[in-house]
Amino acid sequence: MNLQIIRRSTAEHPQDLGATLHPVLQRAYAMRGVRSVTQLDMSLARLLPVGTLAGVAQAVELLLAHRARGHVLVIGDFDADGATSTALMVRALRAWGFAAADFLVPNRFEFGYGLTPEIVALAQKRAPTLIVTVDNGISSVAGIAAARAAGIDVLVTDHHLPGVELPAANVIVNPNVRGSGFGSSALAGVGVAFYVMAGLKRQLDARALLPGSAPGAAEFLDLVALGTVADVVPLDFNNRVLVAQGLARIRAGRCVAGIRALLSVAGCERADLTASELSFSVAPRLNAAGRIDDMSIGINCLLADSDEAALALAARLDALNQERRAIEARMQTDALAAVARLDERSVSPVQRSGVCLYHESWHQGVVGLVASRIKERVRRPVFAFARAADESLRGSGRSIAGVHIRDVLDCIAAREPDLIAKFGGHAMAAGLTLEFSKL
Repeated sequence: MNLQIIRRSTAEHPQDLGATLHPVLQRAYAMRGVRSVTQLDMSLARLLPVGTLAGVAQAVELLLAHRARGHVLVIGDFDADGATSTALMVRALRAWGFAAADFLVPNRFEFGYGLTPEIVALAQKRAPTLIVTVDNGISSVAGIAAARAAGIDVLVTDHHLPGVELPAANVIVNPNVRGSGFGSSALAGVGVAFYVMAGLKRQLDARALLPGSAPGAAEFLDLVALGTVADVVPLDFNNRVLVAQGLARIRAGRCVAGIRALLSVAGCERADLTASELSFSVAPRLNAAGRIDDMSIGINCLLADSDEAALALAARLDALNQERRAIEARMQTDALAAVARLDERSVSPVQRSGVCLYHESWHQGVVGLVASRIKERVRRPVFAFARAADESLRGSGRSIAGVHIRDVLDCIAAREPDLIAKFGGHAMAAGLTLEFSKL
């Protein structure tokens, strides 16, 4: 497949970038839709207002109802976005006077993704009065029904695309729910968690429920920057502000001990840190916990208050990342050998429109990385599958511009209702479970 180069004229993007910018910079900004100097202002004042994200006000009231005597259990996802979302939420609730705030993250090898009925049963042992999902929950219809039946309130904070049926949570905060009206559909899970916590802090202050020394929501922007970059969501203007502000805090040393430790083991200089270094050096080490072992390691690293404790956990994450790289290298070799035949003329156009990969020895925590690498190689949507402990197949898909992969799965599920056991995701990435016999 040959790449087509499209050259755009700056005349397509009327702008007022001022005479002080170099012409090359003016053109680069114009090509990215930046049309005025005000769009280069990365101050917090430029963020979309907290109150414009639907559900935040109701989420705040629900949280306040459980502040004094309740037990809030945050249930996250097992990737870097989920880890940073969980750490942000737990840190904020503990700092703002909640009687009890803890977390539980599903082990992907035992429970799979999201708030399942099995995770609810596990959570019940901790006797929560409120479950808060971060970076998951919008597709957890059965799990949330189980929690509500057990008398547990549920707040869903998520950014993934909803299915036909929304879960019966007390409150849902998700910019991608139909009718949301929020100005950015690109928020990562950690961005949604940040907006909810910012709304909560505003109400706590308005009701004089906190001392003046309590940290503000902006103090958690280091976690927001890491989770947003790690999840590879589009860096629209709102996300650029979040990342820029978080990077500024990290460079100034105003970040959690866990991020300092991860930067140290990755060999990154904090003072001139870039978003690319967060993406390619820090995020993979954090993600390695969820891919190879248990994301609780990564979350505890981000929750550590001492440099010593954080460094010990970061070193463990670094070792897991080295193991992940070795596993991924072997899997990529298998995958590249499999796709080599796509160049053969005997393969029909229909067969060439997408790639589905499976190998009996593959690791289910790494298939997403393989799908991503092969997608870049063949420039078409790719699904990679591995066998799970229950003998089902866990698959991860990566797509290309113009093919909304979650909507594709939705279409397939509608046509073949008995084919896919469960699925979820967004435009460029998705996950699903299949019976082995239906591969």
